Amino acid sequence: MRFILRFISFLALAAAVVLAVFDTILSIAGSGFTLSSFGEVWARFSPATLAAGLDSVARLPFSPWPARGLGWVLAEPAAAVLLVLALAAWIAGYRKVPAAGRFAA
Repeated sequence: MRFILRFISFLALAAAVVLAVFDTILSIAGSGFTLSSFGEVWARFSPATLAAGLDSVARLPFSPWPARGLGWVLAEPAAAVLLVLALAAWIAGYRKVPAAGRFAA
């Protein structure tokens, strides 16, 4: 399980770096500050899953709160959302080193 979480962390970090470089290139080319929102990126890559996700969140029992939270996440910059996902997956897959060290009896 730890390997899977670390791999997810790696993929999210790599995607965040690629999206940050993409936003930087767009900002330089457009002579203005540009950030791609997570919703834009998700809609660009897979609009069907975005619609399915929004529909499933709308059907939850306490619908206004999760829908508001998802709307907030979709409006944030994609690189930042993926960096937070990478950090969360890395923390979940982290293994604490024993205090006595590797070679303790």
